[in-house]
Amino acid sequence: MTLSYAITPFTAWLVAGGLKFLVNSIRAGKPAFGLIGYGGFPSNHSAIVSSMCALIAFLEGVDHPAFGVALTVAFIVMLDASSLRQQVGKQAASINRLTEQMAERNIHRERMGHTPLEIAGGVLVGIAVGVFVACFS
Repeated sequence: MTLSYAITPFTAWLVAGGLKFLVNSIRAGKPAFGLIGYGGFPSNHSAIVSSMCALIAFLEGVDHPAFGVALTVAFIVMLDASSLRQQVGKQAASINRLTEQMAERNIHRERMGHTPLEIAGGVLVGIAVGVFVACFS
């Protein structure tokens, strides 16, 4: 049972990352290796924290203190993914526009945060992984 707590977030990360690569590849019409990173559907961060919440809920119960901690961390991560990192992306876009005419410039990644739909997709992936692992623990 204790190994499931280590396997679950890693599995959620793999599943969400694989789905994100697939979605990006379909949208791009070719393998989207250049689109791997922050942002996109589904949210890896949301999948990881949601998988742990779901696993703890199923194995320990929602009245267990660990569930409360996992839920708190999940909210913080998802709020950060939707608000703070989107603001970082907007700042990157502004910097990119300001430096367009410079001979030597660093192009900053503009796609950083997640939309509510991308976060919801990550939550669903995470819950599915958490439930799957709990069933076989």
